[in-house]
This record gives sequence, C-alpha cells and structure tokens, in this order.
Amino acid sequence: MPSVPAPRILALVPCAGSGSRAGPGAPKQYRPLAGQPLVVHTLSALQRVARIQRLLVVVAPGDATLAPHRRGWELADCGGASRAATVLAGLAHLRATGAGDADWVLVHDAARCLVSAQDVDLLIDRCLPDAVGGLLALPVADTLKREAAGRAVATLERGGAWLAQTPQMFRLAALHAALARHAHSGFAGITDEASAMEAAGHRPLLVRGSWQNVKVTYPEDLDFADRVLRNRRA
Repeated sequence: MPSVPAPRILALVPCAGSGSRAGPGAPKQYRPLAGQPLVVHTLSALQRVARIQRLLVVVAPGDATLAPHRRGWELADCGGASRAATVLAGLAHLRATGAGDADWVLVHDAARCLVSAQDVDLLIDRCLPDAVGGLLALPVADTLKREAAGRAVATLERGGAWLAQTPQMFRLAALHAALARHAHSGFAGITDEASAMEAAGHRPLLVRGSWQNVKVTYPEDLDFADRVLRNRRA
C-alpha cells in the first residue's frame, strides 16, 4: 500500500486588522519598528523555526504593503472583517494550495513580534503527540479586578486562569470546522483559535510561554518592542 505522507507543520499569520488601539496612523502591523515594519520581525522569528514548512500571511483584499518585503513566505489577500474570518479564509487558501487536513497549522498574531523560536519549538514538541493541539499561554500572576465606570467593583478568582498567547497549533481540518460553525453568527464569542476549539468540545493544551511574547497593542508597546529588538540586534 502507498505510504501516507507525514503531516506537515504550517504557519498562518492573520494580518488584515486595523490595529486601532495603537493610535492614529498605519495599521500597527505595518508601523516601523527597528527599521522594518512590525510584522516583518514577526515573520522573521517564525522563519527561524526549522520545522515550519510553509508560512502564509493573510492580508486584506488589495493590500500590497508587504510585497516589497517578501522573502520566503507566501501572501494571500483574502483577509476578512475579523481575525476569525481572516484565519478561516487563510485555512481555505492553504487547503486549496495543497495543504492536507491532517497538517498542523500554527496561527500567530502579526503583532507578537518578540516571540522566540525556542518557545515555538516547545509548543510544537508538546502538540505533535497530542490529539488536539494547544497554545502558548501564561498563568495569571496579578490580582484580577472587575471594572465599572472606571472603578474596581469586584476581585476575581485567578486560580486556574491563564493569559492566552500565540502561536496556537491545531490540525487544519479540525480548526477549519471549529471556526466555520460560527461564521453565520459573525464569530460571536470567538476571540482566538482555542476558543473555537473549546466551543467544539476540545480541550487544548496550555504550554507555558514567555512574558516577552507580548502582543503589541498600545503606543507604549511599540516603544517597548522597539527597544527589545534593537537590544537583541546589538
């Protein structure tokens, strides 16, 4: 009988958002950071992971911002109105261009430019033998407060609470199915890939990541990431 090819490891970076919380100007993934657009640093970090065999960046229709910076990764301009819609479109693109249902897909935030290859390799090592997959995350260390009108109104239990990061690694077919079942509702309640998998009855692994793997969201985050990247280069 013909041998079944081993599942491949692919990476998908949704890059179609506006990044409005980073302040006025270009979308945050394209803001200049240590001499390059922010997302180029993100892609370079993923390219240092030898086991990733394809790296797909999904941008908004007609967005050619990354074309001059392209080196070794693929571009698809099929991004949607939300992160989940963009990831779903990216998964469909991977399928249409040769990816298999059993292939693993690591979905990573465009704005997490400080991720280390070591943490991604750890996630891969932990997920490959698992039936579901998982995500990088950190246990909550600080006290959690519920807010109303700018004031703390309750202290929340932090035991067992984790902060989700990316990459998040799941089988292509399983993740596509988990996201597709929420498309009709505009992906209400789906904030990341793991939440879609949880809603489908799966229990993703939590793999401890690093505090440096921050998601650049606010203007001060851009300053922090710029300093870290320049220090690493030095």
